[in-house]
Amino acid sequence: MRKILFCEFNLDTACVELRMDDGTLLSINCTAVENEVANSMYQQSELDWLIYNDPLAYAKLILNGTPELYLKAVTQKTPLD
Repeated sequence: MRKILFCEFNLDTACVELRMDDGTLLSINCTAVENEVANSMYQQSELDWLIYNDPLAYAKLILNGTPELYLKAVTQKTPLD
C-alpha cells in the first residue's frame, strides 16, 4: 500500500484530503460515507469524532474498507430508563 504523506479534513468541502508518496491526491467525501455506512446517530457521532480529531485514522479506516466492522465494535445503543 502507498504511504500517506499528508492528511487533513477540509471544512469547506467536507472531505478528508490525502496526498500519497507517489503524488496521488485523494479526497474522501465524508457526507457520502456517513450516508452509506452510519445507521444511527451514535455511528454518525463516532465518524464525526474521527474526522475532526484523527483524520488519518478515518482515512485508513475507509481505505481499508472496514468502517462497518469498526462501527459495530465501538458503538452501543443503550436504552434510557
